Formats: sequence, structure tokens, C-alpha cells
Amino acid sequence: MGVLGALIVFVTLNSQRQGADLGVKLKEVEDQSASMAEYFKDKLREGGDDLTRYRTSRDESAWADFLKASGDLNAWMQREVSSPLTPRERTLLEQMNASYSAYVQLAAAVHQKIQAFPATTSLPVDVMDKVGLARRQLFDLGQNLSQAHLDLRKQLLVEAHQMLVRLRLTVLGALALLYLAGLALAAFVYRDMIAPLRSKLVETQAMAEQREKLAALGLLAAGVAHEIRNPLTAIKAALFTQQKKFAAGSPEHADVKVVEREILRLERIVSDFLQFARPAEPQMTVIAADLLLLETKVFFEPQLEKNRIQLMLEPSTPLYVSVDPAQMKQVLINLVKNAADSIGQDGVITLRARHSRKPLPHGEKNTVILEVADTGKGIPAEAQKRLFDPFFTTKENGTGLGLSIAARIVQKHGGVLQYQTQVNRGTTFGILLPQAST
Repeated sequence: MGVLGALIVFVTLNSQRQGADLGVKLKEVEDQSASMAEYFKDKLREGGDDLTRYRTSRDESAWADFLKASGDLNAWMQREVSSPLTPRERTLLEQMNASYSAYVQLAAAVHQKIQAFPATTSLPVDVMDKVGLARRQLFDLGQNLSQAHLDLRKQLLVEAHQMLVRLRLTVLGALALLYLAGLALAAFVYRDMIAPLRSKLVETQAMAEQREKLAALGLLAAGVAHEIRNPLTAIKAALFTQQKKFAAGSPEHADVKVVEREILRLERIVSDFLQFARPAEPQMTVIAADLLLLETKVFFEPQLEKNRIQLMLEPSTPLYVSVDPAQMKQVLINLVKNAADSIGQDGVITLRARHSRKPLPHGEKNTVILEVADTGKGIPAEAQKRLFDPFFTTKENGTGLGLSIAARIVQKHGGVLQYQTQVNRGTTFGILLPQAST
């Protein structure tokens, strides 16, 4: 029994180590996906927007912006090629480097053509077609690089599953022998060692699968947003030119203003999609928790007074957190707005910060909980099951991304977004964050 017990302990500790290694690898793949593929596509889109703006306006500052974005992207590719990469990633980066050089040469040709042609003359169509084709090819290479990261993630998930199967087989065999030696000992080992590990591995696998789904969904959202933003830029440039032809106060000028407002609304929707696809890395700073709540109160109080909603801030002992203040205020603003929508009119929203010791993704820690409590309608049971799902909303004009983005921001801070609700009694959202020392 002693040998079998030692075998179980060894398998358990070895599996924990392998699980931790796989978790690190998954985190590295996610970080690379954000810092490589998405950075390339962002810079490519930024340069493309500058080139489109230069072609429509012939503004030399737009050309200078294009050259700066091109230089940044070229320097980034040179750095990444020399970093540790898989063979497939290295091949794709080398293809992207060569294709981007050709793309910049075509853009330089456009610049020369524009300087050579009078301002009233349109450029030859074949020149811009070549530039557009080169940019689409580069974007496809960026998509392929993202897919390479997804394939690597799938491979790591397969390894995690195989490790779980091996662990189950080993443990079941050992437990069968231990059962013959003594039911009491078998029950003790399973209860105190195997069951928690199995639960943790299953939870880790479920979280990894959820991350894969979110990554694939985010990749799709980024691609759609990219394809929408390019024509929007061209439409805005053309609209700016046409607007000058109509006198202020004319029906035509009013129609142009309507189109301009709708374009801005589309850009805001695209920005929400992009923020969901690749949330920015937080810039951490230690700040007082009640200061975050106070700034949120000052921002919202005048708006809520119109609907007779009282926004209260409960006093608390000094508590500090390490956060990106802008991102965390974005989460609080989203929660307060949802609370106000739930109340409608005549109610109370309470902001508070309190200390607790709670389990977080990296273990149990001293935490600061930022709470937003309302006296609204509460959340129905059928909506609670999908509350944090992307694109799920109960609002007529909502995008369904507010809580999804908020949850991902809190997760980036090493925290958890949780809630408690009672129908017709109200809802309390809590942002659990590690407590920081001053």
C-alpha cells in the first residue's frame, strides 16, 4: 500500500507540474497571438487608412503618417523574425516581410503618380488595384499567422486531454489495488488528492476551450471590422469633399450631416467589435479604490438625477488596487449604466469598496471588492445563463458586448467579475481584484 500511495502522490505531483507547464504554454500562445498577428493587422490597417486618406486628399502629412506606420511595422517584423518561433510562424513572417516590401514599393509608385498627375486628374485604376491586391494578400498572411496560433492552441489542448486520460488510467488502476488492501485508505486518497486534481484539470480544460472559442470569435470580429473600416474611411473622405458643395442650411447639407452621424455610429460599433476582439493590455498603477468609485459617481450623478436615481458612495477604510484606471472606470461605468437601465426611474445605486479574502484565478488572496448595487428589476433566470456571452443582450439597441468586454478587462487584471441578483429586488455586481500594498 505504501508503494501504491507513493505512486499516486508521484502521478499527482507530476500531473500538476505538467498542467502548470501547459497553462504557461497556453498563456504564451495567447500573448503571441495578441502581440504578433493582431499588431501586424492593426499597423497594416493604420497604414492603409493613411494611404487612402493621402490618395483622396493629397495631403502630404497623410503620406508622412503612412511612412511612419510602414517604418514601425518593418522594424517590428525584423525583431520578430529573430525571436524564438515555430517553423510555420517563421515562414509566414518571412513571407509577410517580403510581401510588405513589395507593398511599400507599390505605395511609393502611387505617391509618384499622385505628384505627377494634376489634382483634378484621377489615378490610373490599375495602380490602385495593385495596391489593394497587395494589402489584401498581406491581411490574408496575417490571418494565416493567427490561424497558426489557433492550431498550436488546439495541439496543446489535445496534449492536456491525453494527460488527463493517462492520469485517469493510472489512478484507476492504483485505486483498484488499494481497494483490495483497504476501502478506508482508497476513500481517503480519492477524496483528498485525486478528486480535487481531476476537478481542476476538467475546469482548466473547459476554460481553455472557452478561450479558444472566444479567440476564434474575436478573430472573426477583427476581420469583419477591418473590412468595414476601410470603406468607411473612403466614404468619409468622399463625404467631406461633397459637403463643401452645399450651402449651410440647405436640405442637401442637412442630409450630409445625417450621413455623417450614421458613419460615426458605424465606427463606434466597429470600435466595440475591435475592443472585444483584442482588449488592450492594462497599464497598471496603484490607486485608491474609493477614488475610482468617486470619479464614477461624479461622472454619472448629473445624468441620473434627471430620472430621479440616487447615486450613493459608501465610505470605506483606505483600500488600494493595482489597475489600469481608464479600463477599470470603463468597467464601472458599464455596470452603473446597466444598473440605471434596470431601475428606469426612482431608485438607488450604491457604490462601495470592501476588503475580503477570496479565491482568484491564481489562488486565494486578500482582495478588494468594488460593488455596484441597484434596486432595479433584477436579472431573470433565463438571462443569467448567458449573461456574459458575447452578443447576448436583452436591450433593444444593445450590442451584447458590454459585460463580455468588462469581464475580459477584469480577467486581464487577475480578477473576477461576479454578481448576485433577486428578481424585483435588485442586483449587485462585484469586481474582485487583488489587494495592493501602498
